Amino acid sequence: MTPQFRLTEPAIQDIEQIADYIAKQSGLAQSEIFLSKLEAKFAEIAHFSGLGRPSDEILPGIRSLSIDNYLILYVLIGQDVEIFRVVSGYRDLTALFYDSDSRYIPEICA
Repeated sequence: MTPQFRLTEPAIQDIEQIADYIAKQSGLAQSEIFLSKLEAKFAEIAHFSGLGRPSDEILPGIRSLSIDNYLILYVLIGQDVEIFRVVSGYRDLTALFYDSDSRYIPEICA
C-alpha cells in the first residue's frame, strides 16, 4: 500500500492563510506555485518520511521539514504521515502546542 498524508484542520487553516498572504503580496500565480510545491513536498514526505528532522524540542515525536520560509510539522503514523501544521519558521513553534502554563494542548493537533 502506498503511504499517504493527511492534513489536520489547523494545517488546512495554515495553508489557506499562507496562500492568501502570498496572493496579496505577490499575486495569485505565485500563491498557486507555492501550493503546488507544498503538495509535492507532502507527497515526498509520505514516500520518504525520514526527510525531515526530529523536532522533539517542539513536541515529542514530531518532525519538521522546511519549504521556502515555512516549516511543515508532521508525525509518522504507521506508514502514513499526518501533517500537523505548516507555519512560518520565524514563529515560536513551541507555543503552537502548549498554553501559557506549558501544558500540552492536544486539540491544537486534532
